[in-house]
Amino acid sequence: MSTPDEAAGARYLPIGEHGLIGDLRTVALVGTNGTIDWYCCPDFDAPSVFGSLVDAGRGGSFELAADTPADTKQFYFPDTNVLITRFYAPDGVGEVRDFMPVTGGGPEVDRHRLIRQVTCVRGTIPFRALIAPRFEYATLPHTVRTTEGHATFESAKLTLNLTSTVPFETDGQDVRARFTLAEGEQAVLALDQVGDTIQPRTCPVQQAQDQFLATVRYWRRWLSQSRYRGRWREVVHRSALTLKLLTYAPSGGIVAAPTTSLPEQLGGPRNWDYRYVWIRDAAFCGYALLRLGFTEEAEAFIDFLTRHAMLGPDCPTGPLQIMYGIDGRRDLPERVLPHLEGYRNSAPVRVGNDAAGQLQLDIYGALVDALYLYNKWGRPISSERWEELSCIVDWICAHWDQPDEGIWETRGGRKNFVYSRLMCWVAIERAIRVANQRGLPADIPAWQRVRDTIYRQIMRCGWSEEAGAFVQHFDDDVLDASVLMMPLAKFVAPTDPKWLSTLDALGDKLVSDSLVYRYDPDVSPDGLPGREGTFSVCSFWYVEALARAGRLDEARLAFEKMLTYANHVGLYAEQISHTGEQLGNFPQALTHLALISAAFNLDHALG
Repeated sequence: MSTPDEAAGARYLPIGEHGLIGDLRTVALVGTNGTIDWYCCPDFDAPSVFGSLVDAGRGGSFELAADTPADTKQFYFPDTNVLITRFYAPDGVGEVRDFMPVTGGGPEVDRHRLIRQVTCVRGTIPFRALIAPRFEYATLPHTVRTTEGHATFESAKLTLNLTSTVPFETDGQDVRARFTLAEGEQAVLALDQVGDTIQPRTCPVQQAQDQFLATVRYWRRWLSQSRYRGRWREVVHRSALTLKLLTYAPSGGIVAAPTTSLPEQLGGPRNWDYRYVWIRDAAFCGYALLRLGFTEEAEAFIDFLTRHAMLGPDCPTGPLQIMYGIDGRRDLPERVLPHLEGYRNSAPVRVGNDAAGQLQLDIYGALVDALYLYNKWGRPISSERWEELSCIVDWICAHWDQPDEGIWETRGGRKNFVYSRLMCWVAIERAIRVANQRGLPADIPAWQRVRDTIYRQIMRCGWSEEAGAFVQHFDDDVLDASVLMMPLAKFVAPTDPKWLSTLDALGDKLVSDSLVYRYDPDVSPDGLPGREGTFSVCSFWYVEALARAGRLDEARLAFEKMLTYANHVGLYAEQISHTGEQLGNFPQALTHLALISAAFNLDHALG
């Protein structure tokens, strides 16, 4: 007899058994079984339409699969974000191409067309489809209206239209289809958002093929801008394509992940909504994309910062928010959706994020570093931007020494986190560099005094003789993987004896087969019950720290091991469990940008 957890698990594909498609405004997660388990329309942070990822029974889904026992494989059409799921059945082989056309503008941009192009490539194969939307996180009823070749799902807030080249029938609130294709035959099912300005439109086979070719051209043209020619081209470019998918084109913001409430521990409460723009994550993404040569994306993110996240000319006394909505809004109230059971019974399912109100001083370092790098590799920042940047640095100089919640957004009270101090140092140090390089007006002597004070305080209070390492927060012995950023941020030399001792201590206490835990909650309570998996971004930081320390064999082995923990199409969730399973929101931007940075630096070190 199966246990409740095993029964729940049988109803859910593993998180890592999904690929990602999107149109730079929203995304869909497509399982290796051909089911779309997650889709929010019209935007990343809109309520779900297909949400079976967080409730297999109530959430809604779009199933499309072989209607016969079949093995499956999934991969991306080379150098694109077009996903192909293949079905290997006794009498034939079929495949589904899933993609969302990327349109430049005009009314069609709001259609958010999701195309599922079905082909029998060998023999004969039967298919089945079930389109079962559940609007507004499965809280809003809808009606189904059919005409020839169309089914319209209408709720009070959103209307979707299905167009199909094969017959279908209604089944209550849902639509079903069964059809058989012989070798060379195709069928198309396409789902559009429709409304006053966007009317239902058919999608015949030839039109779907034309849009497929246009979508392939778009992604390949975009990727051709990459300057990376190193050893790990395929995985670096997959990470770049993923970061681009997580970009919200209308604002230039980059979401931390496109999902909400995927658990950091099965059955635990560490479930959060990541469908927003974290200043830290997005700034690091800007760095990774700049390294690859994608200056347009970096410029769009800088525009997002200056429109929504920069301090104004009056220099308000409050700090920046750590995250914003994809459109720049500040109000992100957190609430629980009690009617949804959560992925594999891992409730609660949350939307919104109360961490938006936390004080996390490290974001200033990420923000100023992004501006510094853009000024260096992109375009010189304008005089207006420099005034705003100076205002931020002045604020940091006045407020850097207060305790905060830290990079990991702990809910166990504010502390003097070493990483927060480190990134305040980064903010001031990078601003001084820009001022000196450009001859821009700044109170450099005052900035230098604060920068040096922070440095000395970290060296004095952030170092533990007992642990032989830099630690999580002042005057304690708790280890924390965030200090791996110290040599990456050029705070300490990568071969400094204190740093090498820290690297050894982290390797001994927090590293398991190249995988790195953020910290040990048993010795550093974070205000939440339960444990979590290893944190993938920290694992790539560890690789980079090893490489910079000259430990190249260890770094390369750790990197290659981390690549084995990617899913079948090269995507990473936030964390990895002790069994190697992907956990947490998926895919996570921060992990993919850290992969890019580690690959760049390891390539450079290996020569």
